[in-house]
Amino acid sequence: MDFELAEDQRAIVEAVETLLAQHAGPKRAMELFATGEYDAPLEAALGKAGFLDVALAAEAGPLEAALCVEAVARAAGAVAVGASALVGPCVTGRMLPGPIALVAADASPVVRFGAHARTLLVADPKAGLTRIVALSPGDAERVRSNFGYPMGRVARALEKPGERLAPGSHERLLAWWRVALATEAAGTMRAALALTIDYLKQRRQFGRAIASFQAVQHRLAECAVMVEGARWLAFEAAWRGAPFEAAATAAAYAAAAAARVFLETHQLSGAIGYTREHDLHVFSMRLEALRLELGGVEGHRRALAHARWGGAT
Repeated sequence: MDFELAEDQRAIVEAVETLLAQHAGPKRAMELFATGEYDAPLEAALGKAGFLDVALAAEAGPLEAALCVEAVARAAGAVAVGASALVGPCVTGRMLPGPIALVAADASPVVRFGAHARTLLVADPKAGLTRIVALSPGDAERVRSNFGYPMGRVARALEKPGERLAPGSHERLLAWWRVALATEAAGTMRAALALTIDYLKQRRQFGRAIASFQAVQHRLAECAVMVEGARWLAFEAAWRGAPFEAAATAAAYAAAAAARVFLETHQLSGAIGYTREHDLHVFSMRLEALRLELGGVEGHRRALAHARWGGAT
């Protein structure tokens, strides 16, 4: 894998960033959070521009889709871009009606974007397959949370049989789900760290910018290394087609990094970082949701151990 983006990849990233500058951002995220709504206009804009089906494009693929997912996360987009642009196309080979929510049949039925989803992708380990469930109004209920994403309970929808994919397809769903999680976490961490650095460059103590103190720089540098590690592990897993071990590795590392970045960005930002007036909470609270999904770091590490030594389950 080349660590330098190709010309076409740079063009994709620049184009999606231009779109996001017009349609997304922390202010927009806070407005949506206050009402619990989904950003349907942003999803429509991404779809119209072709960013949701880039994984299936002949001249692109999953890596380019991951670049788009990371950019949307970095811009605090309140859309199910990981599921719609990466997981759904790569698992099913086609575009599904969005928004798409992801759920494991043996886990909590409260999921991101569940109340607004039109399609539910269900990983069913007991049956050994994936189900595609079309949702109708009333199949899910809204759940208020502080995670920064619109949440929903999909317990009733899980009772629907839906379309069944081939045996073993749940492992492919879980692998791509982990790649999407790692990618979204990397973008969210990059944004949280950038906000913190900007604040520390402006905030002064003892006549100097806080960012000039060596101890602070060491902590920021450690966070930057972890964020870049998470980012490139996620991109590598996407580029390789989400092998189960690579996907679990990327998700485990990203979940551990998210916990560290959450702690450091809030501690270094001081009291203002805990207020809703400051943009940091838009990203840090999303990190809490992302790092807990699919069993969190322990769940990802168990999956990694099974993939390496005991069979992927």
